[in-house]
Amino acid sequence: MTIRLKRAYDPPAASDGYRVLVDRLWPRGLTKEEAHIDLWLKDVAPSTELRKWYNHDPARWTEFGERYAAELREREAAVDQLAALVRERTVTLVYAAKDTAHCHPLVLKTFLERRKRGKSGD
Repeated sequence: MTIRLKRAYDPPAASDGYRVLVDRLWPRGLTKEEAHIDLWLKDVAPSTELRKWYNHDPARWTEFGERYAAELREREAAVDQLAALVRERTVTLVYAAKDTAHCHPLVLKTFLERRKRGKSGD
């Protein structure tokens, strides 16, 4: 199980494996050809309401992670789809956020890793 994270604006690499865009919105100013996205999985992105509430505020990071994990538990089909891909190959979760230390793919990666270990993703 290899999950990597990469900003959509960083150049793709062969080591990325299967590139999955995990944002609800397409990255601004990036064409589909430039992005080299294999799958756009909007359903694993935070809801619009949660994204707006969080507003990339690091002070809300812990609570954001808890709320986002709760959303992921309710999106079983999309999470199962992503987990199946991760079992088969290297997957890079692609996202547009500038703040790489407080971005939702970090929560998503942890959620998938815990789920694989038999925990509920908490």
